[in-house]
Amino acid sequence: MSPGTVPLADAALGLLLHQVQHQMSRRIETVLRESTGAPTLDQWRVLELLADGAGHPMSEIAGYARVPAPTLTKIVDRLVGAALVYRRVDDADRRRVLVFLSEHGRRLHDRLAPEVTAAEQAVADELGTEQAAQLRGLLAQLADRLG
Repeated sequence: MSPGTVPLADAALGLLLHQVQHQMSRRIETVLRESTGAPTLDQWRVLELLADGAGHPMSEIAGYARVPAPTLTKIVDRLVGAALVYRRVDDADRRRVLVFLSEHGRRLHDRLAPEVTAAEQAVADELGTEQAAQLRGLLAQLADRLG
């Protein structure tokens, strides 16, 4: 460790969370970049949510992907342009537009999901099963309490 460097165990919680998030994002981006026609990380997060087969309103997708509404509109526009998703007016509330995964989007998601899962699992494996489960539980608790 170089002089003046704070040991990670003593680093601020926000910094540690940011560093871990950054490393996870880089690993997933690497998987996505290596695949033909692969989406960006933000696009992947949208596809991941839509893979549940349900249509989702833009506000829900923005919250899930953690992007501002104007940014999400651009992301969804690009996904629509690539025929990965489509928009449809909500039958229950005609004022709302829902976004769905297209068949092409489903095939892309199904092809990439195991690779993304493997990249995430590799990180969990570095901790071990028990500690990874503890970390997931703690992060879920923190996310729930903060938000």
